[in-house]
Amino acid sequence: DTEKGFAEADLVLEREYTTSTVHQGYIEPHNSTAFWNSDGQLNIWTSTQGSFAVRAAVANVLQLPVSQIKVTPMEIGGGFGGKITAYLDAITAVLSKKAGVPVKNLMTRTEVFEASGPAPASWMRVKIGVKNNGRMTAVETDMAMDAGAYPGSPAMQAIVCAFACYDVENGKVDGYDVVVNKPKTAAYRAPGSPQAAFGVESLIDEICEQLKLDPIEFRLLNAAKEGTRRIEGLVARRIGLVECLEAAKNHEHYKTKQNGKNAGRGVACGYWPNRGFQSSVAMTVQFDGTVTLLMGSVDIGGTRASIAQQTAETLGIAYEDVRPTVVDTDSIGYTFITGGSRTSFATGLAAIDAAEDVKAQMVSRAAKIWDTDEDNVEFVNGIISHKSDEELKFNFKDLARQLATTGGTISGRSNVDPTGEGNGYAVHLVDVEVDPDTGKTDVTRYTTIQDAGKAVHPSYVEGQMQGGAVQGIGWALNEEYFFDKDGKMMNPTFLDYRMPTTLDLPMIDTVIVEVPNPGHPYGVRGVGEAAIVPPMAAIGNAIHEATGHRMRSLPMTPGKILEAQWENGKSS
Repeated sequence: DTEKGFAEADLVLEREYTTSTVHQGYIEPHNSTAFWNSDGQLNIWTSTQGSFAVRAAVANVLQLPVSQIKVTPMEIGGGFGGKITAYLDAITAVLSKKAGVPVKNLMTRTEVFEASGPAPASWMRVKIGVKNNGRMTAVETDMAMDAGAYPGSPAMQAIVCAFACYDVENGKVDGYDVVVNKPKTAAYRAPGSPQAAFGVESLIDEICEQLKLDPIEFRLLNAAKEGTRRIEGLVARRIGLVECLEAAKNHEHYKTKQNGKNAGRGVACGYWPNRGFQSSVAMTVQFDGTVTLLMGSVDIGGTRASIAQQTAETLGIAYEDVRPTVVDTDSIGYTFITGGSRTSFATGLAAIDAAEDVKAQMVSRAAKIWDTDEDNVEFVNGIISHKSDEELKFNFKDLARQLATTGGTISGRSNVDPTGEGNGYAVHLVDVEVDPDTGKTDVTRYTTIQDAGKAVHPSYVEGQMQGGAVQGIGWALNEEYFFDKDGKMMNPTFLDYRMPTTLDLPMIDTVIVEVPNPGHPYGVRGVGEAAIVPPMAAIGNAIHEATGHRMRSLPMTPGKILEAQWENGKSS
């Protein structure tokens, strides 16, 4: 009951916010190579986040059965959601059929900007009511997202994520998918959530200022936790937002005072639900004791390593003895795209199940060799042993060497469509300095804190956290599409589309929080997307502390900051 909740509030604030169209910024452009054989078989080699999605798209466009199309995913030079849509593959296939030879198609950088899908621009109205002690009584938002020329913006994800960091009794969220005469938008890392967080987290900072409350204490008071029912109705399982906020509160960054007249510090939270969906894995025990691991999930951020580690952990063998390979659509079962922070969770579960299949077969083989019942054999930490005869024992490699003469190869496989994905939460701290004469904002210190559930490969987790923060810094300060009066993009190159470089950035410090996800045997949560959600709001809040101006439009360029100063008479 939002009407009742706002009536009970001691303070109600309502503001509007806008964000611009931005690009994912992957370095490798879209590409596709196709060979339509004379027997009618179509082979496609492409840089994609989902080979089965490409197969389905090409089959739909060309009206072919999927059995006639084989897609081989190539090593990818960045995707971030932008390489889910199949832009070139059907065209390249038709050209190959016409020419009778393999055909390669490669977008120029300008074509990537103008003809592939960026993240949507947005408008939002955010309203929050609170008691004087900081307790939120009601929240409300309207969010309109730019879909481009065809429907399909992430408006639904945006409104689901908007208030997901908070436990509030009364709330209402409305989303609008707005079709405009611009390029069709596409997914970009946590699609919809960064835009929503910019509005919500900025308004929360304004509330904290008016009530003279510490911004982390306010968030701790209202933080979502296990049992919190979100506005759309879902109830949270075990989550780590409180632990992330506590880590931020106790971090040396937050405790250190800033120096400088034009310096400011900002805080913001971020959320991404993470996903499950279908994954397929097959593995074979080689006679030398190594394991060949085949998967359908494209690796865009280290998932081959994390899935191999989960396999090794389950089998009790060395990580180096697992050889992961991403294979084509003919060689593995259906696997959903690599996106939604699903892969280490879902494909990891498939690998664990396939490894359990291998373990059961290894037990059976040992029982056969020892001429005993399988119930008398156990597999523990890579050792296969007889439960009552200590002399009967194999390590994994020893038994593998006997497979060829005792029945042949052992292979395990699994196809899963799991639930139980753990929600992802992040908290960011940022310090900035703003030049009052030029309006330029320098990020001087940055700390990103995130619940990884279980950091299977900590350095890859840190890389995801740092990468998300850097992309968020660019989104906050520089990046946007410029269109002329005729709708032509005016900055379709990296020379004019300003992304941050190492010269623009401090070291991004990371704090990995581990609150195990109960839906996974090792507690894994996806980590790829929550990291991009808080930066824009955190930087905006820091700019306010440095300048006294609330920035409600992205990007927060030097020009906008100077205009805010001139409007308030604080600069000549």
